Amino acid sequence: MHWGLVKAIVVLPGTVLVFVPVIVLSIAKNSRFSHKFANPEQILFWVALLAAIVGLSLSLWTVALFMKYGKGTPAPWDPPQKLVIRGPYRYVRNPMITAVLFILLSESLVLKSLPIAIWLVVFFVGNAIYFPLVEEKGLEKRFGREYLEYKAQVPRWLPRLHAWSLGSNEQNRRKN
Repeated sequence: MHWGLVKAIVVLPGTVLVFVPVIVLSIAKNSRFSHKFANPEQILFWVALLAAIVGLSLSLWTVALFMKYGKGTPAPWDPPQKLVIRGPYRYVRNPMITAVLFILLSESLVLKSLPIAIWLVVFFVGNAIYFPLVEEKGLEKRFGREYLEYKAQVPRWLPRLHAWSLGSNEQNRRKN
C-alpha cells in the first residue's frame, strides 16, 4: 500500500468531502437549512448519483495517472515528478478539482443541502484564487517550458473540445 496516497486521500479530499460537510451539516442541524435526503423517486436523487459516479471515476482516473506516469501523488508533500498530460489532463488542467466539485454537487443534491452547495462555491472560489497565485507558479518552477506550453494550450477550468498533447503545436507547424 502506498501510505503517501492514503495520507493524501485522508487529508485532502477527506477534509473537503467529509470533515467540512459534517461540520456544515452539524451547524445547520435543526435550522431551516437542515438537510433532507432526496429519495430515489425524485430526479434529484438520480442527478446526484450521476454526479457522484462522474466525480469518483474522474478522481480515481486522475490519481492513477499521477501515480503511474507522474511518479507521485496529488499531495503537495509527495507531488508528481513528471508532468502528466494524459487522459483528462489533455482537456483541462485541473480535473481533480473538477472531480471534487462533482462529488460536492452530488452531496448537496442528495442531501438537499443549501449549506453544502455554498461550501461547493466557497471551495471553487478558493481554488480559483489559489491555483493561479500558488499552484501554477510552483508547476512553472518544477516543469519549466513544458508546463508553460501546456498552460498556454489547456484551459484551467473549462475543458477543450479536442485533446491536446505536448508538442502538438510543433507537429501542426511541420504539417503546414
